[in-house]
Amino acid sequence: MPETPLSSEETPRIREMTIDDFPEVFHIGEEVFTAEYSQSLYRTWDEFEITTLFNSDTELCLVAEAGERILGFALGTTVKKHNSPWKYGYLVWLGVRSDIQKGRVGSRLFNEIRRRMQEQGVRMIIIDTSADNKPAIRFFQKQGFNDIQEHVYMSLNLTRKSKKKGVKKP
Repeated sequence: MPETPLSSEETPRIREMTIDDFPEVFHIGEEVFTAEYSQSLYRTWDEFEITTLFNSDTELCLVAEAGERILGFALGTTVKKHNSPWKYGYLVWLGVRSDIQKGRVGSRLFNEIRRRMQEQGVRMIIIDTSADNKPAIRFFQKQGFNDIQEHVYMSLNLTRKSKKKGVKKP
């Protein structure tokens, strides 16, 4: 899609998400987090992602809007590990309409969720993305993230017939 720049009167406003925003946030997520985007991710985009995070951490569910149009969203949560003095922030989803990416909406959403997490005592924010998602990695590096850790996620396709080696059938 061609990028539609924001006009000067469309400076995005960041606010907490409301229940009325769910359909539009879900639609933007469907547009951004396609099957091609998350073929092997352990987490997939669905309506439960929005409702679960909204019900547990409303103040960390944000939308960017210009006029009446929602431009993007950020959904996060905090985690306090047992026997750890640290509180962690986890930015679970950050999505911006495809036609306005690179328009600083994502950065504005991130800055606001970061500010809110700091107010809640978070000492470290964690994100995850596919190792081959170069645009997301560049975006988060621009936000100050470093120490990239690669993880191995494995899948087993249960619709394929498998042949186990070394097992004889009676």
